[in-house]
Amino acid sequence: MDRLLAMQVFTRIVELGGFGKAADSLGLPRASVTQLIKQLEKHLGAQLLQRTTRHVSPTLDGSAYYERCLAVLADIDDAESLFSDARANPQGRLCVDLPASISHRVVIPSLPAFFARYPRIELQIGASDRPVDLVREGIDCVVRAGAVHDVSLVARPLARLPQVTCASSAYIERHGLPRDLDELLSKHQAVNYVSPLTGRHFPFDFMVAGERRELQMPGYMAISSSEGYVAACEAGMGIIQAPLYHVREQLRAGTLLEVLPEYMPAPIELAALYPPHRQLSRRVRVFVDWLVELFGQADLHRQ
Repeated sequence: MDRLLAMQVFTRIVELGGFGKAADSLGLPRASVTQLIKQLEKHLGAQLLQRTTRHVSPTLDGSAYYERCLAVLADIDDAESLFSDARANPQGRLCVDLPASISHRVVIPSLPAFFARYPRIELQIGASDRPVDLVREGIDCVVRAGAVHDVSLVARPLARLPQVTCASSAYIERHGLPRDLDELLSKHQAVNYVSPLTGRHFPFDFMVAGERRELQMPGYMAISSSEGYVAACEAGMGIIQAPLYHVREQLRAGTLLEVLPEYMPAPIELAALYPPHRQLSRRVRVFVDWLVELFGQADLHRQ
């Protein structure tokens, strides 16, 4: 029995909640995964996993062993990174999840430079705005905008994204430009953004005389997709607040127009998040370092 592989298989089963998912994520035959766990449990003389028809979960012994496996695997990863080749050329699969708009407009177009630097890393990218369970879904790192709700994760700041309030030219032709916040609230409609985490509408946010003011805007439509949010605005459904990078081309083309520029929204904090037990992973470390470098160079502020 390859004990190191058995540990890797066991931790992935715990994280993903199933033998099949673990086998698929590791690129192993399902029969091999089952056999490794049987051998591991026999070697340890303890049942590590509780199996039902729908789910697999660790026993009390399994939970304790899982924590030790995480520490051992992290130590091995760190030890291997001491050698020059592993340090300069980390390898293996790295699973990340990015907001859809950032992945399409900022990260993916820049990936050739990342792979030129780290050709032995295999990236598996999810592009979504939904909340993800990093441990359960086997994701190494996510990038998220806004407040960090899960304090158990390590957060690395990446950027402060400027926002703009805008509406389509067709909407402005029908409704006119609001002159102040009172007129905005009383005479205009918004496309509201729904939090995928809480299901609540995000308030509109304005800086007034150096202080933050929030407004709950009326609207006929609410959406939880950043791409759909901007598309609804372009279709004339209402006013939105979005990161500048997401609507810059539309603003330049004149299909979207800025609204109330004297009351700028506060910028959005962008961060990379990853579980503490993967903090020492060389693959995660170089990818997050690259993101910091990328967002430091990216032209996110100029309209």
